[in-house]
Amino acid sequence: MAGIAILLDLYRKNPSFCSQQSFHSSGLFSASAAAASAAATVVAGTPFASRFLFGNPKVSHCDAAAAFPEDYISNVQRLSEDIVKNVKNLKNDALKYAVKEYKVELKPLYSAFELRPFAMTTLRSFLMFYLPLLEPATNVEEDDEDFLQDTPKELHVDLVVPFKKSVKQIIRETTVVTTRRVLERLAVIYVSQRMAWKLLKDVPKSAVRKSQRGLPTTVYFFRVSRTTFRGHLLGVVAAALVQTGIEIYRCFCRKTNSEESDEVNLTEQTKLLGKKISGITIRCGASLIFASIGAGIGAVLFRPSVGQWIGCAAGDLAGPIIVSVCLEKAFHVNL
Repeated sequence: MAGIAILLDLYRKNPSFCSQQSFHSSGLFSASAAAASAAATVVAGTPFASRFLFGNPKVSHCDAAAAFPEDYISNVQRLSEDIVKNVKNLKNDALKYAVKEYKVELKPLYSAFELRPFAMTTLRSFLMFYLPLLEPATNVEEDDEDFLQDTPKELHVDLVVPFKKSVKQIIRETTVVTTRRVLERLAVIYVSQRMAWKLLKDVPKSAVRKSQRGLPTTVYFFRVSRTTFRGHLLGVVAAALVQTGIEIYRCFCRKTNSEESDEVNLTEQTKLLGKKISGITIRCGASLIFASIGAGIGAVLFRPSVGQWIGCAAGDLAGPIIVSVCLEKAFHVNL
């Protein structure tokens, strides 16, 4: 519109301009009008100060299409494939180096009094003290005359003493399990989350996971033994604490039940208590070490979960016996 206005203004001022110049073709007129309109538009769009300082801007137009190389599309496709691969690698690296979450699962505090564990503890305790009573009494040394003359004597079996021992064993085992649950909660509070997770780890399941990694036999044995050592540590510490408490209680009972104070020597009782506490510490340490070694051997020789459990139980039972026998023969020390 600005271009048309300029043309009309020129026509008013000089009417002979258009009479002397004739338009020979409509294409030339349209091209001139379009060019003038474009130039006027650009000039109108430029601020007055800008025109004064920099003059009228020069505008160039090109209708030719941009020339692309022949392998442009293939390069774009290759670049997109590289981007996808880099994204996948970043995801894999993120999964690889992600922060591991340690989920600590605490068992109930009074889990020892649940139906199944308490029933197993009761059955094991009664079998421990009543099975020896079922063995027949045999007399190896017998004389013929005594055999002809003497009549067989009836043996009276006392069932009260094994019952008391069985009840004491049940109380002891439930106390050990409850003490372990307390130690687990203290570990969660006072140690790091990673260490608490290792102390409370399910060792048979961990042995199964390690067996699926294709580790060498020696490495697998070492790792299962190390995991068993950590997972069995709180149980051994709980057993040592309970045994120590029982010995301290017995020591005070002996002092209070004695009629004459002179007969009870305080120094001797203290030495005896220290000796028993030392024996408890040695037996518990042997139980922990042998249980770890037995768990590694069982996991290697048998199935990971069952072998680990059997080896741990066998080492826990045999460790204190082996150490007691060795100390008795080598140093003549009775634990």
